[in-house]
Amino acid sequence: MHNSQDLQKVLEIRDAILGGNEKRLKEQREAGKLTARERVEKLVDAGSFVELFALVSQNEEGAGVITGYATIEERPVYLFAQDFTVHGGAMGKAQAAKILKLLDMALKTGAPVVALLDSAGVRIDEGAAAMSAYSEIYQKLARMSGVCPIVSVVLGPCIGGAALLTQLADVSIVAEKVGELMVFGPQVLAAMNGLAVKPEELGGAKVAAGMGACALTAATEDEALLKAKQVLALLPSSNLEDSEIIDVDDMSRLLPAIDPSDVDALVAALMDGGASIELYAAYEPSVRVFMGRMGGRSVGVVAASGKLTAGALQKAARFVRFMDCFGIAIISLLNTCGVTVESVKAQGWLFKAQSQLLFAYAEATAPKLAVVTGDAIGQAYVAMGGKANADVTYAWPGAVISALTPEAAVAVLYADEVKADKTLSVEEARAKYADEYVEKVAGAVNAAKDGMVDDIIDPARTRAMLISALEMLSSKRDSNPPKKHDNLPM
Repeated sequence: MHNSQDLQKVLEIRDAILGGNEKRLKEQREAGKLTARERVEKLVDAGSFVELFALVSQNEEGAGVITGYATIEERPVYLFAQDFTVHGGAMGKAQAAKILKLLDMALKTGAPVVALLDSAGVRIDEGAAAMSAYSEIYQKLARMSGVCPIVSVVLGPCIGGAALLTQLADVSIVAEKVGELMVFGPQVLAAMNGLAVKPEELGGAKVAAGMGACALTAATEDEALLKAKQVLALLPSSNLEDSEIIDVDDMSRLLPAIDPSDVDALVAALMDGGASIELYAAYEPSVRVFMGRMGGRSVGVVAASGKLTAGALQKAARFVRFMDCFGIAIISLLNTCGVTVESVKAQGWLFKAQSQLLFAYAEATAPKLAVVTGDAIGQAYVAMGGKANADVTYAWPGAVISALTPEAAVAVLYADEVKADKTLSVEEARAKYADEYVEKVAGAVNAAKDGMVDDIIDPARTRAMLISALEMLSSKRDSNPPKKHDNLPM
């Protein structure tokens, strides 16, 4: 009898905490937002969610976060969903304790973590203790980086310390209309310098994407949760496992005629079913990065086109390191005429960005394949397709591989010939010697003769050749020398 009374009391306390405040739940829905529990239900397989630490509370209120484990498409995941109806989902000691315990379990078992973020910031009433709580979570996420995939989904305000959580995740997704990613909220910004800015103008989904602060945006909460599932499906559960192989397309399928500068068409033609996910699409588009499948295997694609900016190089470096963390093959598509120096003062940033890209590729031990579809000028080829950094490099017949563009090479190597040629105008002479430079020095055939590319291939067979190489490299075993960690150029 005593046990049943105790159980009844526990159930009453649990119901009070889990039921939440009806008034605040109504306000959440009226604001066009799902509740934390509704989000969890939509994300996970039906009936699979098991809540952990549900009774953690302060003053008979929950800790402002729901934690637990479940399955997504039958794969185990851990997740936490901040509850904006409890003190605005603000981080405090109790919330941090729940999240830290969950992250510990994910690290020990080797499973992905999904963070559903909806928080006004930190529990100011807890003072330094609340800031320390954030610090502990940052440390844990940093230790987990590269071990378990971490996906954050911003479904409400994500301000200050909460915003930093998204940057420690592998992939961050912001839902339009409801998601806000910012260092300071509008009220604090107004108090600090008198600026009156609307939340969506300060850190809405489009603004965050344009700054490279999130990898993906979504029109609705439902779409944001769907994109989180799609990303997880392409990743292994941990760095000790391989991504799932799912055959859905003809491995020998030929590509149609494609302009090398049409990145969308080329990537769609290469990927199984034409399906891929582009990350950071709104940020520095001279390099575009995609996740998808080829021959059933998860791959990451880095497509460089035009003149590359420092921001684009850093974007590529971050993506390459992400793929390498989880042993996912990296396919580089090169059609670039080199880097752009926007100003003399910007050279330092460009140097650092170039070194970061070189470093990322050099350090990566996952399979690395490259296809020179057009021009591969300067450091882009060295970093992405050079023999030291790529396991296999192919070139299309019209490819040009050179330290300088043919036009610049003419100015250096053929200046006297251009002046001496009286039969042609200066422009015609430059074009003539540029063609000669390509034919004799920089063309794909010359690169193949020198062993700088492994083969010149029929563009139509690019997908088949890459899939064959992926199969061959599936047993690749490579590792970096023992060390505490590298010293990435920053």
